Amino acid sequence: MTAKPKIAFYWCASCGGCEEAVVDLAEQVLDVVAAVDIVFWPCAMDFKRHDVEAMADGSIAATFVNGAVRTTEQEEMAHLLRRKSRVLVAFGACSQLGGIPGLANLSDTASVLATAYRTSPSTVNPDGVLPQRHTVDGGHALGLPGLYETVRTLDQVTDVDYYLPGCAPTPKLIAAAVQALLTGALPAKGSVLAPDIALCDECARKASKPDALALAAFKRPSEVVLNEEECLLAQGVLCMGPATRGGCEAACVQGNMPCTGCSGPTSRVRDQGAKALSGFASLVASNDAAEIERITGAIADPVGTLYRYALPASLLRRRRVAVS
Repeated sequence: MTAKPKIAFYWCASCGGCEEAVVDLAEQVLDVVAAVDIVFWPCAMDFKRHDVEAMADGSIAATFVNGAVRTTEQEEMAHLLRRKSRVLVAFGACSQLGGIPGLANLSDTASVLATAYRTSPSTVNPDGVLPQRHTVDGGHALGLPGLYETVRTLDQVTDVDYYLPGCAPTPKLIAAAVQALLTGALPAKGSVLAPDIALCDECARKASKPDALALAAFKRPSEVVLNEEECLLAQGVLCMGPATRGGCEAACVQGNMPCTGCSGPTSRVRDQGAKALSGFASLVASNDAAEIERITGAIADPVGTLYRYALPASLLRRRRVAVS
């Protein structure tokens, strides 16, 4: 009897939504489980690092790694799983682009730790204790992974074969990717396993977008009652659809919320945030400097809007940190 291909899943710096997306396959997950042998999935089953270390190099058919790389342990696991896997897939926005964790690149590690453990409104830490890499308690040496100054994408750490985009990838994209792996019907290495079209191309509202759009104000979704059938950009709401890859079936727009860009850019776009910025700037209905300043000044959190998922993968990558 032919052995089933071995598959692995691993979770780095992310929210865990990609792991949930696998479960969201619903009854299709039974077909996946029947077709493969899951040899490593610590989120769902009792696997340990030493189980992977004991495997022969290249013995895992495919590993899906979700999450950005922030810690020393995550980088070590990325290299280990790369060595053990014939195919390594960057699974989800955080792994492909850096994701929400990548916005930590706007700060330095010391500031991040201080906010999380000392100054956040919900923190009770009167002694101001911070996590330590190494400590001894009761005669036992304890250790924690180290935090890198910069959050990185998976392919900034190790070689990646394919990318499965989204926050989280849709069950339809996951099922198609698994099917392609099982049948060997894979595109060229480095491909994104989703349609190479802008989200606007599959948006049900695209016919309502004017050919010439000029806006006197940018609005947040909470500031207006949105028409459920009209293009969101035409309503003055910043939608990342023109700068974002399709394949998610415009789920957010169907929920009457703007696209936030989680599927990353198409192959024709080098920097997703810069592409969106260029597009939004072209919509400003003024040539007066003061008026332009007023209109664009209403955009709350420009970096978080333009680079919500893609800062580590962008040309910018991070805010410069002063070295003392």
